[in-house]
Amino acid sequence: MVKIILHGCNGKMGRMITEIVKCDAEAAIVAGIDTYTETMNEYPVFEDIKTCDVKADVVIDFSNAKAADALLDYCEEKKLPVVLCTTGLSEEQLESVDKVSQKIAVLKSANMSMGINLLLKLLKEAAKVLAPAGYDMELVEKHHNQKLDAPSGTALALADSMNEALDNAYTYVYDRSQVRKKRDGKEIGISAVRAGTIVGEHEVFFAGTDEVIEFKHTAYSRSVFAKGAVEAAKFLKGKTSGMYDMGDVIAF
Repeated sequence: MVKIILHGCNGKMGRMITEIVKCDAEAAIVAGIDTYTETMNEYPVFEDIKTCDVKADVVIDFSNAKAADALLDYCEEKKLPVVLCTTGLSEEQLESVDKVSQKIAVLKSANMSMGINLLLKLLKEAAKVLAPAGYDMELVEKHHNQKLDAPSGTALALADSMNEALDNAYTYVYDRSQVRKKRDGKEIGISAVRAGTIVGEHEVFFAGTDEVIEFKHTAYSRSVFAKGAVEAAKFLKGKTSGMYDMGDVIAF
């Protein structure tokens, strides 16, 4: 069984992970870290990570960028692997993550969904076969109307996976309204939709002559990211150092 310290335990994702782990015989949350301690948790919650004295195998982090520095210091001191799910880290913090990964195991991914990370692998193989045969590549992503960034980080990761398979020879096109010309063969079109309460939907099209191949992933709730984080924690248990991502968790 993997013993987990949940950093950001009382946030939306933290509460979701707590519920998922309750039904998982291979995992247990032994402590939580959160500035909000008013809720009733079935495990001890510490307001400051520095005061946490509970032994664990790994930390899952779903907090915020401001808390990342103290988290990394703690994990380095305790020799604890960490699943780093917090986004919005500064360049300086990302450099710290790389440095810390030389001493402890760190798993960081643009998207924690098992399905998305499998899709990243499949798209690489598809791009190698279809792009040289003249198939155009287009990506459409859809999210809720409260999402601030566009395109999503996941959409860019999907595009990057295809582009990397093609020696990064393709450019990204986000808007065709300002230029009147035919589509270039060496581009990947990326479109963003922001509407309603869509959790996350990504579609990738390979369009050739008289044929279209489609890949699609739909997230119906944030639980898919929580499940992925728990699987990542299981994978990271016992790892001593190195930088990992969800691709390592689903390696085949």
